[in-house]
Parts: sequence; structure tokens; C-alpha cells
Amino acid sequence: MFCGLTGIVWLHRKIQDAFFLVVGSRTCAHLIQSAAGVMVFAEPRFATAIMEERDLAGLADANDELDRVVDELLARRPDIRMLFLVGSCPSEVIKLDLSRAAQRLSKKHAPALRVINYSGSGIETTFTQGEDACLAALVPEAPSNPAGAPASLLVVGTLPDIVEDQFRRLLGEIGIPKVDFFPPRRSGDIPAIGPGTRFLLAQPFLGDTTLKLEDRGAVRIPALFPFGAEGTTAWLTAAAEAWNIDPAHVQRVVAPGQERARRALERHRETLAGKTLFLFPDSQLEPCLARFLSRELGMKLIEVGTPYLNKDLLSRELEALPDDVLISEGQDVDRQLDRCRAARPDMVVCGLGLANPLEAEGLTTKWSIELVFSPVHGFDQAADLAGLFARPLRRQTMLKV
Repeated sequence: MFCGLTGIVWLHRKIQDAFFLVVGSRTCAHLIQSAAGVMVFAEPRFATAIMEERDLAGLADANDELDRVVDELLARRPDIRMLFLVGSCPSEVIKLDLSRAAQRLSKKHAPALRVINYSGSGIETTFTQGEDACLAALVPEAPSNPAGAPASLLVVGTLPDIVEDQFRRLLGEIGIPKVDFFPPRRSGDIPAIGPGTRFLLAQPFLGDTTLKLEDRGAVRIPALFPFGAEGTTAWLTAAAEAWNIDPAHVQRVVAPGQERARRALERHRETLAGKTLFLFPDSQLEPCLARFLSRELGMKLIEVGTPYLNKDLLSRELEALPDDVLISEGQDVDRQLDRCRAARPDMVVCGLGLANPLEAEGLTTKWSIELVFSPVHGFDQAADLAGLFARPLRRQTMLKV
């Protein structure tokens, strides 16, 4: 499976004046460039400070080398206002202290630049934890809410700009006066966080970020995650309930989006209803996706695997799953493959490493990483999310003909 460095692919698009500098190997550089599809002459907001054999052998001062690379980067890209030093397996193996390096570089380049570090190492459980580590490292950079400040809503999790705009509009129409998004589009717009902050998670894999926010006094609003018409409605309704907004008014606001989503889902339901589904653990989105595919599209769940099951954050998702579905945590791949082969499901959701071998065995697969790269939250993206699952089945039907 992919490592936490993969999160840079969507994070660098979000925070528009930030830069992600991976301290790692040529393999790290190849992974990110391949995953992001970066052209040779593109100017992305990420790069790799490549550790050579001399660094790994301790023959060069890695901190001096890092300072030199950062100086070159800032000379070339003076527009950078926040620099993330991202740890990797190689930098952690030689115990390069990126936390101390970030402090040193922040002091050197203040006030024009803030330097923050987090780990994107493949030692972590799954690739989505890269975003969790990044946002958790960003929380201490937020100013504190002043005493007596009015309650504000914080939506936590990286969302495409178009989805963020849709949610901002809907929450405003519902009647929530102040809504901020984390991470922000610009590093200087990190919202204040404190006891007056109530937050909604947009992604289910933000366990460490949640703990950091709660340490600051923020209060999480439990809800289904905003996938599909049902999840999006429940997510928006949970926010409205926290502000004691009239349910009838909330329903009037969300009704048009609900109806658009349900109509758009119908054509995909014709393809997916009654089909069996097996989800291997990969992204931590699995329980949310399983709930959406089962309840709104009529798919039959065989097994819902997830790398790590945070029962607190996912309690409402788990309650919405069928009672008879097998839920597995962690990766015992041999046993999971045995169960999958025995069940012969109509569709398998898995990582790229399993997809091709399973396709060779005649099973239809869906790459789980694509579900993180694509805009899939909210009413207007519900049909796009369903289409990601319907297309492989339609393709398989065409190939058989």
C-alpha cells in the first residue's frame, strides 16, 4: 500500500502558499511524482530533498545539507509562506530530528516563513494518515479563541475547493453564522481554535487531529460522514442541531440537494443493486463507503475491512451497516484473500498491489486510492462517487459481450 507521503498529492493543492519538502530517498521522490502525475516542467508545491549514501552513512551533516536545500528553494520560490518538512522512512531511520530543524529554520526565516514538520513515513498504518499527521501538526499554529468569543463551526479535512464552496453555502443558508475550513486555502487564514469551536470531520481518518483539537478545547459534533444523500443530510443536520436550528428550516435548505442526488443515483443503482462487495483495508474510508453503497445503492456487503477502526469517530457509520456484515480491522492479507476468493464477490475494493492479481483471477476491482483523489463529498458529487463503482462493472459487462 502507499505511504503517508501520498497525502501531499491533495494537500499541496489545498494550501496555496505552502510547500511540502520531503526529506527522503529517490524512491520517495518517484512515488510522489508518479502519484501526482507531475510533468517534468511543472512547478508543483512539493519536492524531495534527496538523501544520498553519504547522508545515510553519516559522512555528511544532514542538517547543513537541509539548510542549503531550503535556502535554494526559498530563493527560487519566494512566494512560500509555510514550509512543511515531511519525514520519511530514510530520515527516520537515521533519526534526523526534523522537529528541531523546523524550529531552527523558522527562527532563521521569520517572519516571512513558518516551518512545520510531520511524518509521512511508510511505517504508519495507511496512506491517509499523512493528512492526519499534517493537520495535527498544523493545529498548534492556530491562534486561540478570545474569551467570550461566539461559537464557530470548523469543518476539518481536506476538501476540493468546489466541495468546500458548496458546504459553505449550505451551512450559511442553514443559519450557522461563522464557518471555517481546516486546512485553509492560505496559510495566513488558519482560524482561531478554542472552547468556542465546534468541529465537524469531513474525513474519517483524522484521529490524531481530533485529539489535538480537543486538547485546545474544541468540541466534536458526531455525525455520519458526508458521502451520498443520506450521509450529507445527516452531516449538515448534526451541525444544525448543535446550533439549535429549526429542523423544518434545515429540511427546506437540504431538500433540493437531496432530490438532485437521489435522481442522479438512480442510473447507477440499476448497475449496482444486488451486486456483492468485498472491501480490503486500505484508506480508512471503507465503513463510510460501505454504508453508502449498501443503503443508497443496494449493494450486498460481504466484508468491510479497514486498516484501523476508530470506533469513536465511526460509531454512527458502524450503526448504519447491516448486522450480518463482517467487519475486519488490520491487514491479515492471506486470510482476507482466502475469504475473498471463497466469496467470489461481484466487486472488490482494494489497493493497487492486489488489484491486478485479483483481476487476473477474474474478479472486478476498484482502486481505493482513487476514492481519495476524487471529489466525492456532498450532494452534487454523490453520483460521481457511485459512478466510480459502477464503471468497472459496466466495463466488465462490455468486455464479456
